[in-house]
Amino acid sequence: MRHGSSKMGHNIGFVYDDIISSVRKSGGIPIMISDDNLYDYLEICRGFIFQGGDDISKNNLDILKILRDKNMPVLGICLGMQEMGTLYGGKLIDITGHNGIKHKVNIPKDSLLYKILEKDEIVVNSRHKSVITFPKIKVGAIAYDNIIEAIYDDELTFFLGVQWHPENMYDDDINAKKIFDYFVKMCNDKACK
Repeated sequence: MRHGSSKMGHNIGFVYDDIISSVRKSGGIPIMISDDNLYDYLEICRGFIFQGGDDISKNNLDILKILRDKNMPVLGICLGMQEMGTLYGGKLIDITGHNGIKHKVNIPKDSLLYKILEKDEIVVNSRHKSVITFPKIKVGAIAYDNIIEAIYDDELTFFLGVQWHPENMYDDDINAKKIFDYFVKMCNDKACK
């Protein structure tokens, strides 16, 4: 959940509609949770999504560490991926040229993303102003300008971050659907263990 303010100036928490609908269409049951009571949800939630936003949250880094240590399935999207990369020692830097465009990314054949998509190149939507550099985690996709576009920890059940927004492409792009389908499958598999 991200935090913001209503038009009346009240503090609010929100989850993007496209994430909710993507999880639902892939067979999951989305639940918006407040980050101040994470432990209440560890027993009932099978996986967690860290969505896009503006600024890295120290609280999210603490939560990601707990989820990583508990080997809970995690999908990070845009800022969520940047938070995952920061957890693994990466540095955030500002860039230009990746906001409001579509571009190709190259996917190594030995990566988790290749296992999910069975493709070594896809087109993604891009709308970010910052990127993660030199994380101590595996790189799952690289853009045309060597920007890291996906990261993953292959020692965990499912710990994948993507820099783009598959939730906004779900209905029109089979690759976006496959990412959510695989995430929900890993959540269900985790529950059965």
